[in-house]
Amino acid sequence: MSVPEYHGPHLGPLLPDRVELAWYKPVRRTPVVRVVAHTCDCQAITYELCAAAGHGFVRRTDREQGTVHETAWTLTAVARRTFEMILDGQAV
Repeated sequence: MSVPEYHGPHLGPLLPDRVELAWYKPVRRTPVVRVVAHTCDCQAITYELCAAAGHGFVRRTDREQGTVHETAWTLTAVARRTFEMILDGQAV
């Protein structure tokens, strides 16, 4: 059985009243981070919803700039909502 390739969702258009998120340099807090969901990697900037040590956060990778940033680690449900807001153009 063949499994279809999954590219991840694309971001919606940015809304005028979007929330500006605080982005931080990553700090290795745990040896294992699980990527729960991710955006399509066809864009220069990609986002990943991550889980680790009972917390959640969103990781942003800018391949053109060669940078990686993440949101504050928080409750998993809050991180999931932040990821959904990014997907819907409500946050950046």
